[in-house]
Amino acid sequence: MRAFVFPGQGSQKIGMGADLAAASAVAREVFEEVDDVLGQKLSTIMREGPEDQLTLTENAQPAIMANAIAVLRVLEKEGGISIASKCDFVAGHSLGEYTALCAVGAFSLADTARLLKLRGRSMQAAVPVGQGAMAALLGADIEKATALAEAAAQGQVCSVANDNDPGQVVLSGHREAVERAIALVKEHGIKRGIALPVSAPFHCALMAPAADAMAEALDATAPGTLRLPLFANVTAAMTADPEEVKRLLVEQVTGRVRWRESAIAMHEAGVEHFVEIGGKVVGPMIKRSAGDVEVTSVSTMDEIEALAKAL
Repeated sequence: MRAFVFPGQGSQKIGMGADLAAASAVAREVFEEVDDVLGQKLSTIMREGPEDQLTLTENAQPAIMANAIAVLRVLEKEGGISIASKCDFVAGHSLGEYTALCAVGAFSLADTARLLKLRGRSMQAAVPVGQGAMAALLGADIEKATALAEAAAQGQVCSVANDNDPGQVVLSGHREAVERAIALVKEHGIKRGIALPVSAPFHCALMAPAADAMAEALDATAPGTLRLPLFANVTAAMTADPEEVKRLLVEQVTGRVRWRESAIAMHEAGVEHFVEIGGKVVGPMIKRSAGDVEVTSVSTMDEIEALAKAL
Protein backbone atom coordinates (compact mmCIF):
# COMPACT_ATOMS: atom_id res chain seq x y z
CA MET A 1 0.00 0.00 0.00
CA ARG A 2 1.09 3.56 -0.68
CA ALA A 3 0.42 7.00 0.80
CA PHE A 4 1.05 10.39 -0.79
CA VAL A 5 2.08 12.98 1.80
CA PHE A 6 2.45 16.74 1.55
CA PRO A 7 4.83 19.13 3.36
CA GLY A 8 4.01 22.05 5.64
CA GLN A 9 5.42 25.46 6.44
CA GLY A 10 9.20 25.72 6.54
CA SER A 11 9.60 23.81 3.27
CA GLN A 12 9.40 27.02 1.19
CA LYS A 13 12.53 28.31 -0.55
CA ILE A 14 13.35 30.86 -3.23
CA GLY A 15 13.22 29.25 -6.66
CA MET A 16 10.59 26.68 -5.71
CA GLY A 17 8.68 25.46 -8.74
CA ALA A 18 10.73 27.53 -11.20
CA ASP A 19 12.44 24.64 -12.99
CA LEU A 20 9.20 22.67 -13.11
CA ALA A 21 7.31 25.63 -14.56
CA ALA A 22 10.04 26.10 -17.19
CA ALA A 23 9.75 22.43 -18.18
CA SER A 24 5.98 21.90 -18.04
CA ALA A 25 2.91 23.80 -19.26
CA VAL A 26 0.86 21.77 -16.75
CA ALA A 27 2.89 23.21 -13.86
CA ARG A 28 2.66 26.73 -15.31
CA GLU A 29 -1.13 26.43 -15.41
CA VAL A 30 -1.23 25.64 -11.69
CA PHE A 31 0.91 28.65 -10.77
CA GLU A 32 -1.07 30.94 -13.09
CA GLU A 33 -4.40 29.81 -11.63
CA VAL A 34 -3.18 30.45 -8.07
CA ASP A 35 -1.84 33.89 -9.11
CA ASP A 36 -5.19 34.75 -10.70
CA VAL A 37 -7.37 33.62 -7.81
CA LEU A 38 -5.24 35.41 -5.21
CA GLY A 39 -4.84 38.54 -7.33
CA GLN A 40 -1.08 38.61 -6.78
CA LYS A 41 2.05 37.35 -8.51
CA LEU A 42 2.76 34.68 -5.94
CA SER A 43 4.69 32.66 -8.54
CA THR A 44 7.13 35.57 -8.95
CA ILE A 45 7.72 35.70 -5.18
CA MET A 46 8.27 31.92 -5.22
CA ARG A 47 10.72 32.18 -8.09
CA GLU A 48 12.60 35.37 -7.20
CA GLY A 49 11.74 36.37 -3.63
CA PRO A 50 12.43 38.47 -1.68
CA GLU A 51 12.71 35.86 1.05
CA ASP A 52 10.89 37.92 3.67
CA GLN A 53 7.87 38.04 1.35
CA LEU A 54 7.93 34.30 0.70
CA THR A 55 8.23 33.44 4.39
CA LEU A 56 5.20 35.61 5.28
CA THR A 57 2.66 33.05 6.47
CA GLU A 58 -0.07 34.26 4.13
CA ASN A 59 2.28 33.75 1.15
CA ALA A 60 4.18 30.66 2.31
CA GLN A 61 1.03 28.58 2.86
CA PRO A 62 -0.49 28.92 -0.64
CA ALA A 63 3.01 28.80 -2.21
CA ILE A 64 3.90 25.44 -0.65
CA MET A 65 0.50 24.09 -1.68
CA ALA A 66 0.81 25.39 -5.27
CA ASN A 67 4.26 23.85 -5.64
CA ALA A 68 3.07 20.44 -4.45
CA ILE A 69 -0.08 20.47 -6.59
CA ALA A 70 2.02 21.45 -9.63
CA VAL A 71 4.24 18.40 -9.01
CA LEU A 72 1.18 16.17 -8.59
CA ARG A 73 -0.55 17.50 -11.73
CA VAL A 74 2.59 16.92 -13.81
CA LEU A 75 2.81 13.38 -12.42
CA GLU A 76 -0.85 12.79 -13.28
CA LYS A 77 -1.13 14.50 -16.66
CA GLU A 78 2.35 13.98 -18.11
CA GLY A 79 3.29 10.82 -16.21
CA GLY A 80 -0.08 9.20 -16.80
CA ILE A 81 -0.48 8.39 -13.10
CA SER A 82 -3.87 8.50 -11.38
CA ILE A 83 -3.56 9.24 -7.66
CA ALA A 84 -6.74 7.24 -7.02
CA SER A 85 -5.29 4.08 -8.61
CA LYS A 86 -1.68 4.34 -7.38
CA CYS A 87 -2.30 5.53 -3.83
CA ASP A 88 -4.37 4.31 -0.87
CA PHE A 89 -4.24 7.23 1.59
CA VAL A 90 -3.13 10.86 1.78
CA ALA A 91 -1.85 13.03 4.62
CA GLY A 92 -0.32 16.47 4.96
CA HIS A 93 1.64 18.28 7.66
CA SER A 94 -0.40 21.26 8.94
CA LEU A 95 -1.16 23.36 5.83
CA GLY A 96 -0.21 20.22 3.85
CA GLU A 97 -3.53 18.75 4.96
CA TYR A 98 -5.25 21.27 2.66
CA THR A 99 -2.90 20.24 -0.16
CA ALA A 100 -3.79 16.59 0.46
CA LEU A 101 -7.50 17.43 0.33
CA CYS A 102 -6.99 19.32 -2.93
CA ALA A 103 -5.11 16.30 -4.29
CA VAL A 104 -8.09 14.01 -3.62
CA GLY A 105 -10.69 16.43 -4.97
CA ALA A 106 -12.26 17.64 -1.71
CA PHE A 107 -11.32 21.23 -2.62
CA SER A 108 -10.65 22.84 -5.99
CA LEU A 109 -7.23 24.41 -6.52
CA ALA A 110 -8.81 27.89 -6.44
CA ASP A 111 -10.64 27.23 -3.17
CA THR A 112 -7.53 25.68 -1.59
CA ALA A 113 -5.47 28.76 -2.48
CA ARG A 114 -8.13 31.12 -1.06
CA LEU A 115 -8.52 29.08 2.14
CA LEU A 116 -4.77 28.96 2.75
CA LYS A 117 -4.35 32.68 2.10
CA LEU A 118 -7.04 33.34 4.69
CA ARG A 119 -5.59 30.75 7.07
CA GLY A 120 -2.15 32.34 6.89
CA ARG A 121 -3.54 35.85 7.33
CA SER A 122 -5.78 34.80 10.24
CA MET A 123 -2.98 32.96 12.03
CA GLN A 124 -0.72 36.00 11.68
CA ALA A 125 -3.43 38.33 12.99
CA ALA A 126 -4.39 36.11 15.95
CA VAL A 127 -1.39 37.11 18.08
CA PRO A 128 0.45 40.47 17.95
CA VAL A 129 3.97 40.13 16.55
CA GLY A 130 6.49 39.42 19.31
CA GLN A 131 3.99 37.99 21.80
CA GLY A 132 4.18 34.39 20.59
CA ALA A 133 7.01 31.99 19.75
CA MET A 134 7.79 28.40 18.79
CA ALA A 135 10.76 26.18 19.59
CA ALA A 136 11.99 22.86 18.23
CA LEU A 137 13.11 20.37 20.85
CA LEU A 138 15.79 17.99 19.57
CA GLY A 139 16.29 14.69 21.33
CA ALA A 140 12.86 14.98 22.92
CA ASP A 141 10.05 12.44 22.90
CA ILE A 142 6.45 13.46 23.47
CA GLU A 143 6.52 12.64 27.22
CA LYS A 144 9.61 14.77 27.92
CA ALA A 145 8.29 17.60 25.74
CA THR A 146 4.91 17.60 27.48
CA ALA A 147 6.51 17.71 30.91
CA LEU A 148 8.78 20.56 29.82
CA ALA A 149 5.85 22.54 28.39
CA GLU A 150 3.90 22.15 31.63
CA ALA A 151 6.89 23.27 33.70
CA ALA A 152 7.55 26.32 31.51
CA ALA A 153 3.94 27.54 31.18
CA GLN A 154 3.64 29.23 34.61
CA GLY A 155 0.13 30.47 33.85
CA GLN A 156 0.86 31.23 30.19
CA VAL A 157 0.31 29.10 27.11
CA CYS A 158 3.08 26.61 26.33
CA SER A 159 2.09 23.36 24.64
CA VAL A 160 3.15 20.75 22.11
CA ALA A 161 2.35 22.02 18.60
CA ASN A 162 3.97 19.31 16.45
CA ASP A 163 4.89 15.77 17.42
CA ASN A 164 7.05 15.30 14.32
CA ASP A 165 9.08 12.16 14.97
CA PRO A 166 10.61 10.26 17.91
CA GLY A 167 13.38 12.86 18.37
CA GLN A 168 11.73 16.14 17.36
CA VAL A 169 8.84 17.90 19.06
CA VAL A 170 7.85 21.54 18.58
CA LEU A 171 6.43 23.76 21.34
CA SER A 172 4.26 26.83 20.81
CA GLY A 173 2.82 29.57 23.02
CA HIS A 174 3.61 32.86 24.71
CA ARG A 175 7.14 34.06 23.94
CA GLU A 176 8.23 34.20 27.60
CA ALA A 177 6.95 30.68 28.25
CA VAL A 178 8.69 29.25 25.20
CA GLU A 179 11.91 31.02 26.22
CA ARG A 180 11.59 29.45 29.68
CA ALA A 181 11.16 26.05 28.02
CA ILE A 182 14.36 26.51 26.00
CA ALA A 183 16.24 27.42 29.18
CA LEU A 184 14.93 24.29 30.96
CA VAL A 185 15.70 21.66 28.28
CA LYS A 186 18.73 20.12 30.00
CA GLU A 187 16.81 19.69 33.27
CA HIS A 188 14.26 17.61 31.34
CA GLY A 189 16.81 15.38 29.62
CA ILE A 190 16.39 17.06 26.23
CA LYS A 191 19.40 17.67 24.01
CA ARG A 192 18.56 21.10 22.59
CA GLY A 193 15.85 23.73 22.28
CA ILE A 194 15.98 26.00 19.26
CA ALA A 195 13.79 29.07 18.77
CA LEU A 196 12.11 28.85 15.35
CA PRO A 197 12.03 31.83 12.96
CA VAL A 198 8.22 31.99 12.76
CA SER A 199 5.94 34.98 12.82
CA ALA A 200 3.23 33.46 15.04
CA PRO A 201 2.72 30.62 17.58
CA PHE A 202 0.92 28.03 15.45
CA HIS A 203 -1.09 25.06 16.74
CA CYS A 204 -1.76 26.30 20.26
CA ALA A 205 -4.65 27.88 22.16
CA LEU A 206 -3.52 31.41 21.16
CA MET A 207 -4.70 30.60 17.61
CA ALA A 208 -8.38 30.53 18.67
CA PRO A 209 -9.32 33.66 16.63
CA ALA A 210 -7.84 31.99 13.52
CA ALA A 211 -9.85 28.83 14.23
CA ASP A 212 -13.02 30.94 14.34
CA ALA A 213 -12.11 32.55 11.01
CA MET A 214 -11.51 29.14 9.41
CA ALA A 215 -14.80 27.76 10.79
CA GLU A 216 -16.64 30.59 9.04
CA ALA A 217 -14.65 30.12 5.81
CA LEU A 218 -15.20 26.36 5.77
CA ASP A 219 -18.94 26.83 6.29
CA ALA A 220 -18.90 28.88 3.08
CA THR A 221 -16.45 26.56 1.25
CA ALA A 222 -17.09 23.10 2.62
CA PRO A 223 -14.99 20.10 1.57
CA GLY A 224 -16.59 17.79 -0.96
CA THR A 225 -16.20 14.05 -1.54
CA LEU A 226 -12.70 12.64 -0.99
CA ARG A 227 -11.45 10.24 -3.68
CA LEU A 228 -9.13 8.66 -1.07
CA PRO A 229 -9.16 8.64 2.75
CA LEU A 230 -7.14 11.21 4.70
CA PHE A 231 -5.10 10.55 7.84
CA ALA A 232 -5.89 13.69 9.82
CA ASN A 233 -3.36 15.69 11.87
CA VAL A 234 -5.62 16.12 14.89
CA THR A 235 -6.62 12.47 15.33
CA ALA A 236 -3.79 10.56 13.56
CA ALA A 237 -6.68 8.48 12.21
CA MET A 238 -8.32 7.88 8.86
CA THR A 239 -11.40 9.72 7.67
CA ALA A 240 -13.23 10.17 4.38
CA ASP A 241 -16.27 12.00 5.77
CA PRO A 242 -16.43 15.63 4.52
CA GLU A 243 -18.25 16.84 7.65
CA GLU A 244 -15.60 15.33 9.90
CA VAL A 245 -12.85 16.75 7.68
CA LYS A 246 -14.36 20.23 8.06
CA ARG A 247 -14.49 19.92 11.85
CA LEU A 248 -10.92 18.60 12.05
CA LEU A 249 -9.57 21.42 9.85
CA VAL A 250 -10.95 23.91 12.37
CA GLU A 251 -9.57 21.95 15.34
CA GLN A 252 -6.20 21.69 13.56
CA VAL A 253 -5.57 25.46 13.88
CA THR A 254 -5.23 25.24 17.67
CA GLY A 255 -4.57 21.48 17.88
CA ARG A 256 -1.46 19.34 17.82
CA VAL A 257 -0.05 18.02 14.53
CA ARG A 258 0.27 14.33 15.42
CA TRP A 259 2.64 13.49 12.56
CA ARG A 260 4.65 10.76 14.31
CA GLU A 261 1.46 8.96 15.29
CA SER A 262 0.03 9.45 11.79
CA ALA A 263 3.10 7.84 10.22
CA ILE A 264 2.83 4.86 12.57
CA ALA A 265 -0.94 4.57 11.99
CA MET A 266 -0.52 4.61 8.20
CA HIS A 267 2.17 1.94 8.43
CA GLU A 268 -0.08 -0.16 10.68
CA ALA A 269 -2.87 0.27 8.10
CA GLY A 270 -0.56 -1.41 5.58
CA VAL A 271 1.37 1.45 3.97
CA GLU A 272 4.87 0.36 2.95
CA HIS A 273 5.66 3.18 0.50
CA PHE A 274 5.35 6.90 1.29
CA VAL A 275 5.70 9.47 -1.50
CA GLU A 276 6.35 13.07 -0.42
CA ILE A 277 5.06 15.41 -3.12
CA GLY A 278 6.76 18.80 -3.43
CA GLY A 279 9.34 18.58 -0.66
CA LYS A 280 11.90 16.58 1.28
CA VAL A 281 10.79 17.40 4.81
CA VAL A 282 8.02 15.13 6.09
CA GLY A 283 9.28 11.95 4.39
CA PRO A 284 12.38 11.68 6.61
CA MET A 285 10.16 12.25 9.69
CA ILE A 286 8.01 9.32 8.55
CA LYS A 287 11.07 7.13 8.12
CA ARG A 288 12.23 7.93 11.64
CA SER A 289 8.74 7.27 13.03
CA ALA A 290 7.46 4.26 11.09
CA GLY A 291 10.80 2.49 10.62
CA ASP A 292 10.90 -0.15 7.91
CA VAL A 293 9.19 1.75 5.09
CA GLU A 294 10.19 3.11 1.69
CA VAL A 295 10.15 6.90 1.32
CA THR A 296 10.37 8.71 -2.02
CA SER A 297 10.56 12.50 -2.36
CA VAL A 298 9.40 14.07 -5.61
CA SER A 299 9.89 17.72 -6.62
CA THR A 300 11.79 17.89 -9.92
CA MET A 301 10.92 16.76 -13.44
CA ASP A 302 13.57 14.01 -13.23
CA GLU A 303 12.09 12.76 -9.95
CA ILE A 304 8.57 12.86 -11.40
CA GLU A 305 9.63 10.86 -14.45
CA ALA A 306 11.46 8.31 -12.28
CA LEU A 307 8.42 7.88 -10.01
CA ALA A 308 6.04 7.54 -12.98
CA LYS A 309 8.19 4.69 -14.32
CA ALA A 310 8.44 3.03 -10.90
CA LEU A 311 4.68 3.16 -10.34
